[in-house]
Amino acid sequence: MLVATVAFIATIALAVTTVGLNLWSLWTRGEALTWHPLKLVTGIRKGSIEVSGTAWSWVGGVTVAMFAVVMVAVVVVAGRTSKVRGDKAGQLTGTKPDTVALGKKAVAAKAKRLGVENTIGLPIARTVHRPRELFSSFEDVCILIAGPRTGKTTSWVVPRILAAPGAVIATSNKRDVLDATRYVREGRGHKQTWVFDPQNIASTQQAWWWNPLTYVRSIADAQDLAKVFDDCVREAGSSKSAYFDTEGRNLVANLLMAASLKPGADITQVLRWLNNPQDDEPAVLLRESGYVMAGESVDAQYNLVAETRSGVFGTAQQLVSFLTNEHVVKWVTPPQEVGIPHFDADTFVRSNDTLYLLSQEGKGNATAIVTALTVAVNEAAKEYSQTCGGRVPTPIYICLDEAANVCKWGELPDMYSHFGSRGVCVDTILQSWSQGKDVWGEAGINKLWSASNVKVYGGGVSEVAFLQTISELIGDHYIDSRQVSSSAQGTSVSTSREQVQRRIFPVSELAALPAGRAWVFASTAKAVLCQTLPWYEGKDTAQISASIERSKERR
Repeated sequence: MLVATVAFIATIALAVTTVGLNLWSLWTRGEALTWHPLKLVTGIRKGSIEVSGTAWSWVGGVTVAMFAVVMVAVVVVAGRTSKVRGDKAGQLTGTKPDTVALGKKAVAAKAKRLGVENTIGLPIARTVHRPRELFSSFEDVCILIAGPRTGKTTSWVVPRILAAPGAVIATSNKRDVLDATRYVREGRGHKQTWVFDPQNIASTQQAWWWNPLTYVRSIADAQDLAKVFDDCVREAGSSKSAYFDTEGRNLVANLLMAASLKPGADITQVLRWLNNPQDDEPAVLLRESGYVMAGESVDAQYNLVAETRSGVFGTAQQLVSFLTNEHVVKWVTPPQEVGIPHFDADTFVRSNDTLYLLSQEGKGNATAIVTALTVAVNEAAKEYSQTCGGRVPTPIYICLDEAANVCKWGELPDMYSHFGSRGVCVDTILQSWSQGKDVWGEAGINKLWSASNVKVYGGGVSEVAFLQTISELIGDHYIDSRQVSSSAQGTSVSTSREQVQRRIFPVSELAALPAGRAWVFASTAKAVLCQTLPWYEGKDTAQISASIERSKERR
C-alpha cells in the first residue's frame, strides 16, 4: 500500500513538473522542451536542458491550478451525492453480499432460466450505500406500504408496468397510471388495451363488456363469486350474522349458477329473481341441469317463514346492490351497440394485452366488478399454467394499486404464496397496515406480509405498532460506550470496551422517512435502505411524457 502511494505521488509530481516547465518554455522561448517526463528530468540533471528559476514558479502555478480543479470537482461531486437525513443507516445493513438475490446478475439468471426474454425482472429501487439497482424476479410476489403522496405511482407502479413482458392487469382509483403507461405499452407491441371505467375516471368511452357469468362454470365458482361480492359490499367493522350472512351468500351463489344455465341471461337476472321470491325458475334450472342439492336449497330458502325469508333475501340483495347502478351494469350486460367485443379472460392471459380497472371509493363504485374480473383473470391464468407444465410461458403482472379500496379480494392472502410459481407476479399496494387489516383482518394481512417475497416500506405511515415491526426487521447495531466526567481539573471522555446495542432505524425516523427513500426487505436478504427511482429520472421519460400528453389530447 505504501509503495503504491509513493508511486502515485511521484507520478503526479512528475506530470506537474513536465507541464509547468513546458508551459514556461512555450511562453518564453516559443517552443516546448520535451513532453517526455523521463527525458526532461534526465536532461535537467545532466545539464543538457537549461531552466531558470522563473521556470519553477510555473511548476508551482500548475500545482496550485491542479489543486483548485480537484477541490472544485470534490465540491461538485459532494453536492450531487449529498446524503439525505438517515442515509448513514444504509451503511449498517443490506450490503451487496446481503442482497445478492435482488441484484441484477441473480435476477437476470433467473429470467434466463424461466425463458423470459428482453427484460430481467421488475425494478424495485437503488441502494443508498454503494448504489446498485435491485429487482424482483418473475417468481416473486410483493407488497408495498406507503402513505399518500410518497411516490408510489411514479416510483413503483409505472416503472414496473413498463418492465412487464406479458399481460398486465392494473387497478387504480386515478387515471395517472393509465395515462403514463398506455401508449408506451402499445408502442412496444402490447397493442390491445382494455380500460374498465364505469365511473368515468379517465373519460373513457365503453369499448368492451364482460359477462361475469362466464366465470361461473361450477357451484364452487358461483360460491367464489358470491364471496367476492360479499367482501366488496361489506363495510369494515360492520356487524355480521352467522345465519343471515351465510344464507344470503349461499342464495346468491345458487342464483348465479342458475343464471349461468339460462340461455341468454346476464348477471342482472340474479337481482330480478331476488326481487321476486315467488319465481321458482332458478330452482327448476338447477335441478334440470343436475344441481339437485342447489335446487333444493333455493326451494328451502323460498319457503322460509316470511320474516326469515325477508332477512335472507335482504342480505342477498345487498350483495348484488351494485347491479342497481346503471353505469356499472352497462359494462357487464350485452351492449345495444353493434361491434363492441366481449372480454374473454382465457384469451387475455395468453396475450400481452393491458387491462386497466378503474374505480373510486364512495357511492357508485365498481369495486365488486373490478375484484370479480381480477379473480376471473387469475383463475384463467391458473388454468392456463396447468396446461403449460405449471407456469405460464410469459409472466403475467398484476398490480393491485389501492388494493384495500379498489380490489377487495378476500382470498388474496391465502393464495399469495402460489402466484409466483405459476408465473403470475402480484403486487399489493396499500397506504397503511390498518387498510389491509380492515379488508383481510389481522391474520390475513399478516399472512399477506409474510408470503411476500419482497416487502417495501416507503414512508408516510404513523402507525407505531407497524413501524416497531419494521424497526425490528431492520435490526440493531452496536456502538462503543462513552462516558463523560467533569471535575475541577476539567472534563474527560472515556470509551469503554463494552458495546451498547442501538436500533439502526428507530420508529421516529421511520415515521419521518424522507421523500425518495424506502426500506426493502426480501427473502434471504437483510433489510436495505434504498433510493426510489421515479420514472421522470429514468430512460423512459420521453416516452412516458409523450403518453401523458397524448392522453390529455384525447380527453
